[in-house]
Amino acid sequence: MTCVRDRHVVYRRCGCADAATGKRMGNRCPRLADPAHGSWYFAVQVTDVSGRRQRLRRGGFPTAEAARQAARDLAQSLEAAPVTGFCTVAQWLRYWLSVVEQRIRPTTYKAYRDHVRLFLIPYLGLIPLGSLSRRHVVRMFSAVARRRTRYGKPISAATLERIRATLRAALNEAVREDLIRDNPARGLRLPSPRHVHPMVWTPRRVAAWRRTGERPAVAVWTVEQLTAFLAFVRDDRLFVLWWLIALRGLRRAEVVGLRWLDLDTDRRELTITCQLVHTDHGLFPCPLKSASSQRGIALDVDSLRLLHRHERAQRGEMGTAWSPSTPMFTRESGEAIDPDYLSYRFHKLVLASDLPPVRLHDLRHGAATLALAAGADLRVVQGLLGHASIVLTADTYTSVLPQLYHDSARATARLVLKAARKTARKVNNARPGT
Repeated sequence: MTCVRDRHVVYRRCGCADAATGKRMGNRCPRLADPAHGSWYFAVQVTDVSGRRQRLRRGGFPTAEAARQAARDLAQSLEAAPVTGFCTVAQWLRYWLSVVEQRIRPTTYKAYRDHVRLFLIPYLGLIPLGSLSRRHVVRMFSAVARRRTRYGKPISAATLERIRATLRAALNEAVREDLIRDNPARGLRLPSPRHVHPMVWTPRRVAAWRRTGERPAVAVWTVEQLTAFLAFVRDDRLFVLWWLIALRGLRRAEVVGLRWLDLDTDRRELTITCQLVHTDHGLFPCPLKSASSQRGIALDVDSLRLLHRHERAQRGEMGTAWSPSTPMFTRESGEAIDPDYLSYRFHKLVLASDLPPVRLHDLRHGAATLALAAGADLRVVQGLLGHASIVLTADTYTSVLPQLYHDSARATARLVLKAARKTARKVNNARPGT
């Protein structure tokens, strides 16, 4: 069995950085004298399945007792962890989750855990790890593909691929630990995920939606529709937030993670440095989706003016509690905003506006579309959205507005007709007697 030392350490730390060095101060921050500052962590030493000793750390707990309880729960789960290939797949998956949690983003861990709980353990859990074969894995995916979601729809190819990625990662770790020789989840053929391109809400599509309820899976508003929505939510408390997502394409977790110190007024720029995600222990700032997601967002004069007006209103609400590290956007109670709440709130506003439906994330598609329609280069749009690859930007976010198609058609026709007239003149000039 995995050995867990009985003693564990709990401590408090924060994410504040030293003004001179820029490095995080951790538990050396002087503001930790304030009981409300920072969060609680625990550390415990374990011996893993290969005999190596590790120090596991977990953080983000609101109280010292919550951290101690989490340490006890972890110790209890690790005491039952496997040490050989004779363990079951369920035992290995639970152990793997406990170890991998400290190395990955909270949202990735949550996805892993959900896949393990909903799919992998129910179908593969009782099989001995050393006996797991490719046939077992194929049967599992065949059964999962026949299941339906809570909305009555089949499990999508993209979801199947994500489940396979979780299983493959867990079994790769078992291979590294010499518990199994090969990974039976490698090279498995699954249905290719269908890439859905955003569709613009043209008058014809709007009419069909009003008549039948039919709507695209991913849709973006025209400029006129977006303008109508922004006018409708003009007095909404989160108006500036909707404005930033619609015009600058921020992800919902990025926009609720913004603080006032991320705004550079002189350079008219917002710096995206973190995102706010929902974990098992509440809302906490976490690293961004990728290195390319850390970026500067240029602001126009009107956006800067709206942010300053929002800042003045927030200062008036919070009084002396306001500081540069205060989140830009909060609930009326002053609490941080859960990204899921943003989606819920946006959905309600769209319904009330009587505009054709779009999702909150579709505003990000729309921001790319508007930038392209305004003549922005694809590289500029890639930087705006924080994509690591321009291929992703070109493949996903170039659902341009209908007017651009007409402009392109006219430009192409002009080019061909100009060449045709030039050729006709040369032919005429070459004829005898002309």
